[in-house]
Amino acid sequence: MFTAAPEFTVLCGRDEIGRTDPVLLTDPVEGPRLLLLAGRSWRVTHIDWKRRRCFVEPADGGGRARWLGFAPGTLSFPMARAMRDVLLGADPPVPLTRRVRERLASVRDQHTNLVHPAGTLIVRDHGDDVRWWTWAGERANLTLVATLGDLADGRQRAYAAHVRLRSDLTPAMWKAATTDVEDRLCLPHVDEQALAGLKFSGALPPRLAEATLAARLADLPAARSVLAEPIRILLR
Repeated sequence: MFTAAPEFTVLCGRDEIGRTDPVLLTDPVEGPRLLLLAGRSWRVTHIDWKRRRCFVEPADGGGRARWLGFAPGTLSFPMARAMRDVLLGADPPVPLTRRVRERLASVRDQHTNLVHPAGTLIVRDHGDDVRWWTWAGERANLTLVATLGDLADGRQRAYAAHVRLRSDLTPAMWKAATTDVEDRLCLPHVDEQALAGLKFSGALPPRLAEATLAARLADLPAARSVLAEPIRILLR
């Protein structure tokens, strides 16, 4: 067995524009799906899941870009927690220039209300935007979104630092919905069209193929670890 980064080739007519992460093609979106590639915006018109090709046409603006790191499309739990540690004051074990120290101080000041050394935070940002700052990595947060059900916004994309929650959340609602939640974790939702791109999917029953992809997207130990931590709720 071997695995490779499941990148999709992006084509405009017969011209190859580049390659993109499949997460950009499976995340729920409202309106047209827009990509940012080769220095401009593109509107997705068709996705060939079997051949891993994505067809686009020029768009006036907008779009998202994403590149794969050392892990296949995710920021892991250890990496996200290392980011939190830096925001809490830990310095990397290397010499830092004055410019870097100043930048770190600025970033820490901007995120001081989003990190909690003893656990996690649920914070209401501007307006009705409520976010759970888990700093758990993308796979763990996908697992948490699936587990929380109606308590989380199911249309959100995967973020390493936070999970977006419903705007009318109250501490009582949170307590009622998360009692013993560590014992009933759920696997992330899998787009049915994405199953066509799974290697050997034709030899698998659909439910087994879906479970295989869902298991690859999940991080159950990290999600369970986050749920076991103290949670401070700040819904001013």
